[in-house]
Order: sequence, then structure tokens, then C-alpha cells
Amino acid sequence: MSCCSSSASRFRPVRYAKYMPKCPRGQPRGYQRWSTFVRNHASAILACDFCVVVTATFRLLYVLIVIEHQTRRIVHCNVTTHPTAAWTLQQLREAIPSDHRYRFLIHDGDGIFSPQLDKSITHMGLRVLKTPPRSPKANSLCERVIGTLRRECLDFLIPLTEAHLRIVTKNWVAHYNRDRPHTSLGPGIPDAPVDLPVTPHEHQHRIPDHLKVVAHPVLGGLHHEYGLVAKAA
Repeated sequence: MSCCSSSASRFRPVRYAKYMPKCPRGQPRGYQRWSTFVRNHASAILACDFCVVVTATFRLLYVLIVIEHQTRRIVHCNVTTHPTAAWTLQQLREAIPSDHRYRFLIHDGDGIFSPQLDKSITHMGLRVLKTPPRSPKANSLCERVIGTLRRECLDFLIPLTEAHLRIVTKNWVAHYNRDRPHTSLGPGIPDAPVDLPVTPHEHQHRIPDHLKVVAHPVLGGLHHEYGLVAKAA
């Protein structure tokens, strides 16, 4: 495993900063911090990573997550028992449309992300940025969403089979994108609904008399989604 790919070598890990020469106060920095790069290019960045899940029969399953930095939207999620470079490349092809606007793909130095995979991603118009070893903060958004998947879903159930886990993660991802508020978005929702009823009302925090709140269970009631519907006549 290489320390860092050439595409990301100019972004110095924060843990080494104390050994670097200090720039005189008031003078511009000679390089760009990783956090600055991620913030400036959020709309053009995708990130991906794997997490491991154990089934009721003690089989190991691998979940691939691909997330869009700016919107925090999970653009793709799938499950496999044997994660290979060919399988991972196919998942990325399904996640990234031909008319995409992305410029960068962040992933770690796992052997699954082979040189051939990175070359194919480059042919798709993206620049691959490999994170340094033992530096999860370099792919913090993807690490965070995997932690959220565990805390809000996988910690409360034990998948029985690969198909079962695929259904569970599909339902949770739909809830995550469609109804789960994110503080970093304002708060907001990655796939905010566009058909919310808008009715002029004197008190905007009150529900109009002709509407009511309904709750829809997600994953058997583990979570709930709330919406407004018209009352029965």
C-alpha cells in the first residue's frame, strides 16, 4: 500500500504539520489544506468506502457506500460477499452517470481499489484521490455516513442473508436521502421533496386546518417519516 497517490500528494496530512517549517505570519501558505480543498470542491466530489456486516450465521458481508459531498446524498449502495475490483468498478459505473459533473473520487488505499480500477475511473472523467494510510479524517463524510448506518440501522437488527441486508440498506438509504434532516445542510434533506403543500397562513408554524400529519414507519418502525395529507371530507 502506497503512502499516498500522486494525485493527492500535495495535500499534507494534518498529523505531520507540526514537523513542517512554519510560514511567517501574514504570508500566504505554500500549499492548500485538505479541508480547504474539500470545501472548495464539494459540488464536484464523490467519496466511497466499504463497511463489514456480520450475518446471523456469521458470514461476512461488505457494503459499498458512494456519497456526494455537497448534498450528502448517498448516490449508490450495494452488498456483496466477495468485493473485487471488477465488482466495485461496476458499482461505480452504475453510480456515476455519463453526463456527470463530478471531478474527483475519494477512496482509501484498500487493495480492492486496484490501479486498473483507478485507470477506468480516470477514463470516466474523474480524478482519483487516495487518502493516506490510517487517516479516516481524509474521507470523513463517507466514514460518518457509515457510522450513521450502523448507529441508526445495523445496530438494531441482524441480517439473515445477503438479500436481506440489501433490502434493509436500500430502505435505510431511501430514508436517509428523502426524510432524514442534516444539520450541515441548514438543516436540510439531500433529496428535499418538491411537492410539499404550500398554503398562505397567518401562523406559519401552525398546520392548516384542512391538513393533518401522518407518520409512515420505516424498517418496521425503527424510524418514521412524517408528512401532511388532506383531511377526509
